[in-house]
Order: sequence, then C-alpha cells, then structure tokens
Amino acid sequence: MNNLEPLIYIILLNYNGYKDTIECVRSIEKINYENYKLVIVDNNSKDGSEEIFKKKLQKYKIIQTNCNKGFAGGNNIGIKYAVYEGAQYVLLLNNDTLVEAEFLTNLMDETLKEEDKPGISIGKIYYNSGIKKIWYAGGGINYLKGESFQIGCGETDDGKYDRKKNVDFATGCMMLINKEVIEKVGYLSEDYFLYYEDTDYCMKVSKAGYKILYCPKSVIYHKVSASTVALSEIYQFYMCRNRYLFIKRNFKDKYRVIATIYTNIYMVHCIFNGRYNFKNVIKAIKSYHFFKGKNEQRSICN
Repeated sequence: MNNLEPLIYIILLNYNGYKDTIECVRSIEKINYENYKLVIVDNNSKDGSEEIFKKKLQKYKIIQTNCNKGFAGGNNIGIKYAVYEGAQYVLLLNNDTLVEAEFLTNLMDETLKEEDKPGISIGKIYYNSGIKKIWYAGGGINYLKGESFQIGCGETDDGKYDRKKNVDFATGCMMLINKEVIEKVGYLSEDYFLYYEDTDYCMKVSKAGYKILYCPKSVIYHKVSASTVALSEIYQFYMCRNRYLFIKRNFKDKYRVIATIYTNIYMVHCIFNGRYNFKNVIKAIKSYHFFKGKNEQRSICN
C-alpha cells in the first residue's frame, strides 16, 4: 500500500441491486490507486443483498441500515463511519457504475495539483452504452428554473469537455469530498430523502467558500436509473416536492419567486404532456407545504 496516497473511503449504497453492486466492486478491485477502503451500505434491501454480500464480498465492510433511509441517509451512515475510521477523503459512488482502472488516481492527481484544494471533485461520466456518450461533463445550477443541470448530457464525446475546471454542481453519482468539508459543512440533508440532496450539498459547499472541481481525466460509466424506475410514483413525488424544497432553502428574493413560478408552470406542463401524474404532483405539493422534517420517510422504514 502506498502510504503517500491520501486514504480514501469509497461508499457504495445498495438498495435491491446486489448484481450492480458486485459488478461495481469488481471494477473497483482493478483500479491502480492503492490506499482506499470500500464500504457497502445496504439500505434495508428485500432481495437478499446483505446475505449475498456476506458470501461474495466478505472482505469489505458491510453496514446494514435496517431501514430505507434514502440516498442521503444511507450515504450519511457510510460517510460518518469513514470519517470515524480516519478517511482523508470520502468518495460517494453509485452502485450502478463501472470505473476505469485510473479513475481514482487521475481524480486525486488533479485534485492535489490545485493550490486551493477543492471541497468536492468529480470526473467525467459516460452512459454505459459501449460508446462515449456523455452523461456528465460538468454541471451548474439554473437560478431561474430552480434546478441543477449536467453539461454535455446525451452528447457523443468529441473532446470539447476535456478541460479541468471549477463547476457549480457535482452529481452524487460520483462525489469525492474532502474530510475538511464534511467537518465544516456537515452531511447530506436527509430531509430530501431522494433527489436534490446532492444539489443542495453543492450549494452549501460553495457558500462555505470551497470549489467544486471537474476532472475529465477521471472516467466512470453509469447504467442510469437501475435502482429507481424513471417516472415512477416515487420519482415523481420526490422530484416535485424536493424541487420546491430546494428553492425555498437556497434561493432568496426575486430568484425564489421566479424559480417558484417557473416550477409551477413546469409541473403543469409535465401533467399535460403525461410525464407526471396529477395525483402525484398534488401529493408532492401538499407534502412540501406541510413539510416539517424527516417524517416523510416513516412509511418507508416501517
């Protein structure tokens, strides 16, 4: 083990997806970065994931939440364990990803070159399609719409996103967080449960004075939506409710008003074009207006 390399804890959150998680782990095992430890957090899966991990991935730390705590809550358990164990950096990585052998070495090399150490670093993410089709090549936050966006998403990579740069948004699919940031900013907000928690965290990190660095030499592949069916009821509920919640918590004055109006129009548009179900949107809006904390998650834990 190279003790000169910072100690990185890689956190994989699993929910009913042991096949993807095992594939991800096998790809991680081939990386050329030596000083890392792997933690698998199982979010109370019902497909026998924990038992399978104990047989096939027994050399790694496996944490059982005993309750579906969502993306934020599950990852926070892993982050807290990593920090307690002495992690210098924590890497959140979706379990439905595959990594290149040099991804972590390149990510750390680019991060450590920066005189002003970034709070969060992220690489380039491709769709796992066999061709170089971009899923993420940097990201930002649209203050008029109240949402984050991914640069280059859906484009075939022609090299124009190969420059390292500071960005405003890093997706939780791949997020390398400096321990100093965790100690100062804290953890992902569990009030979101699912979706927008990464956007909210990026806003907090930026407000605390840290940079978010995009490092294109670090490459992974994302299967996309393997754990949540796109446009499902849970997707619609949390994407709708959490967008309003994100705007309320992070936008001020005219930006909050404009983003809220735009989101209202957007939700109506989604209902009329069949993207969202009317009942799901109304349920989400009611939940947002009466939201007081983490009570929304109780039905998933019981």
